[in-house]
Amino acid sequence: MEDKILQAIEALNQKIDMSVEGLRNDLNQKFTALSSLVQEKAQILEALEHLKQVNKAENDKMTFDLTELNDEVKSIRRNLSTVELVTANNWSDIIKLKAGK
Repeated sequence: MEDKILQAIEALNQKIDMSVEGLRNDLNQKFTALSSLVQEKAQILEALEHLKQVNKAENDKMTFDLTELNDEVKSIRRNLSTVELVTANNWSDIIKLKAGK
């Protein structure tokens, strides 16, 4: 009877060992898959971070260019106003000269 109990316990131990081994193998496979997935996501994240930096640099350059253009347009407007004023003075002088003839 004791032999049968020992055999039954041994059989249960073997089943438990096999179940634990199977679970461990399954967990190892899942861990490996998750590890690969995490590495892939990290690479994607690094690529997105790089793209963000490139876009920021381009945006900063565009902002600088727009500011420069804005300053140039203001300068052109000031110069045009000066030309208009000088032209108006010239026309005034021409009218005075014509009237003096």
